[in-house]
Amino acid sequence: QVQLVESGGGLVQPGGSLRLSCAASVSIFSINAMGWFRQAPGKEREFVACINGNSDSTTYSDSVKGRFTISRDRAKNTVYLQMYSLKPEDTAVYYCARTRYGGRSANPRNYEYWGQGTQVTVSS
Repeated sequence: QVQLVESGGGLVQPGGSLRLSCAASVSIFSINAMGWFRQAPGKEREFVACINGNSDSTTYSDSVKGRFTISRDRAKNTVYLQMYSLKPEDTAVYYCARTRYGGRSANPRNYEYWGQGTQVTVSS
């Protein structure tokens, strides 16, 4: 069983920054990719970013490209989402997830394991 635990969410003003963390109970350096998704109230879960398990290749949604960075730490078995220039429309619950098999994907159906989520609120 894979466990993913997110942390780092909170309240931040527009233009501010936050770094989310996702601690995994298994190695994140494998054939499985890791991804970040978000879900705002009344909206569907939305892809944010993902990183390959066996390389540093990444993919970002157009809405966060240039503002968010996904990375990982082998020693801590943790995936990060560094968020800059935050906007009110970034407000959502952010989830990390691991693919069922294979590489990067923006489709949440390709992810098997999910964390419990962490709330990010961007407001003045």
